[in-house]
Amino acid sequence: MTRYKFESAEHELFRKTIRKFLAEEAEPNYAQWEKDHLIPLSFWHKLGEMGYLCPQVEEQFGGLGLDFSFGVIIQEELERIGSSLIGIGLHNDIVVPYIEAYGTQEQKARWLPKCVTGDYITAIAMTEPGAGSDLANIQTTAIRDGDHYVVNGQKTFITNGIHTNLAVVAVKTNPQAEKKHRGISLLVIEGDTAGFIKGRKLDKVGMHAQDTAELYFEDCRVPVENLLGEEGKGFIYMMEKLQQERLAVAIAAQTAAEDMLALTIDYVKSREAFGKSIGHFQNTQFKIAEMATKIELGKAFLESLIEEHIAGHDVVTKVSMAKYWITENARELAIQCMQLHGGYGYMEEYKIARRYRDIPVMSIYAGTNEVMKVIIAKNLGL
Repeated sequence: MTRYKFESAEHELFRKTIRKFLAEEAEPNYAQWEKDHLIPLSFWHKLGEMGYLCPQVEEQFGGLGLDFSFGVIIQEELERIGSSLIGIGLHNDIVVPYIEAYGTQEQKARWLPKCVTGDYITAIAMTEPGAGSDLANIQTTAIRDGDHYVVNGQKTFITNGIHTNLAVVAVKTNPQAEKKHRGISLLVIEGDTAGFIKGRKLDKVGMHAQDTAELYFEDCRVPVENLLGEEGKGFIYMMEKLQQERLAVAIAAQTAAEDMLALTIDYVKSREAFGKSIGHFQNTQFKIAEMATKIELGKAFLESLIEEHIAGHDVVTKVSMAKYWITENARELAIQCMQLHGGYGYMEEYKIARRYRDIPVMSIYAGTNEVMKVIIAKNLGL
């Protein structure tokens, strides 16, 4: 049975294949990756060998030329294993699309084939210690010096920060621009560039296997030909690509919510108290019914959004709604599902405990939910 209306037999086979692959290669190893606080590079390379990295990339650059609907399947199946795999989705559906959309033919030929194989692992470096959602206020500079830009600054909370060897970096090429956002550009910086320094791997509350790091640039000389798109248009490019990024977050949150509900239903059926399963208690049944209803509402909304996005429609307002509502719903579900697991839900050996600590950040990254509400209100004419 297909999950979405737009799924064909080809989609169904694709989902079955990647689910089998992850059951063999990721699921048995995931707990160890969480303890190691890192996903091994060998897993990235296996994903590349199977065609699960950047399947949307054109065939001439090593990809499969598939549309975003296949990316949705990959995102969902990765999230079913665990949220620490989010860096793969970021590589596939957030960073590489910048190169596809704004890169020259030479840049695409240079970078995309290795993104498909996993030899390049990408990151998007926007956030700074003093600039999160306020992207126009970034302080990292890239000053032109002949045929190079000299980059200085710091980025933080960078997903894939430890593994990355190809980063799309938001910089100020014109720090004196009257309107701050017009001074921002995007540079692609390769990992072996002198002055590109990786800081510490950040110790997070959740998503332990996902490598998040600080990045530093100290007189980092980047060739002018690594400029992505036009100088001064970086802010516009980021705004254009945030629609898909926020949709990806909503997809992950929806998948996590569904997984938590399934885990909890299984648990309340088997766990007994006072001579019967706790699934027989009315309170449990009402909580399950409420959660199941919200999940179905989220799924219906998400399906329509995915279809509109694939069709090329502007769904910024709806995506902001989905990112806000679905992540909030997942966070509430995590609390409810842990409660229904009782004391066992607080034990690391139970997946619900991991979900409980992984879910909250979804309402923060890719633009906080408060920012989502600002966008919604603005686009409603307020």
